[in-house]
Amino acid sequence: MSDAKDRTLSLERTFDAPIELVWEAWTNSEHIAKWWGPQGMETRVLAHDFKVGGAWKYAMTMPNSNEFIADGVYKAITELKHIISSANFKPMTEGVEIQAYFESAGDKTKFKFSVVHPTAEYCQQQEQMGFMNGWGSVFDRLSTFVSA
Repeated sequence: MSDAKDRTLSLERTFDAPIELVWEAWTNSEHIAKWWGPQGMETRVLAHDFKVGGAWKYAMTMPNSNEFIADGVYKAITELKHIISSANFKPMTEGVEIQAYFESAGDKTKFKFSVVHPTAEYCQQQEQMGFMNGWGSVFDRLSTFVSA
């Protein structure tokens, strides 16, 4: 298996909201439905068992009515610090690990999001498919949601 840094894509943001609010947006299924997914998508939370070993499953509907499923299992949770989960975004991405890190910066939140892929080749393919734009759009929505 290749070095993790060769298999990882990351985005960093600073949200104009306190860490407790950003954490709540990530961990409350009612909130997740309002921002998860790129711009223009509707998200339904089908399962959200927020604990280590708990499963999550979201149905995302695109403007053309096509639907795809995102799911995973929580591997590690440290309150107000990080969430690590397995993840599948079928049919585009499968068998990855997502990592969300939160750091308080006064009344703002520093945030780092990483996706670790099984191979460096798969990671490069995902980057070429639009990883930065797709997740960037998701976190634009999260930013708007927590700032409101």
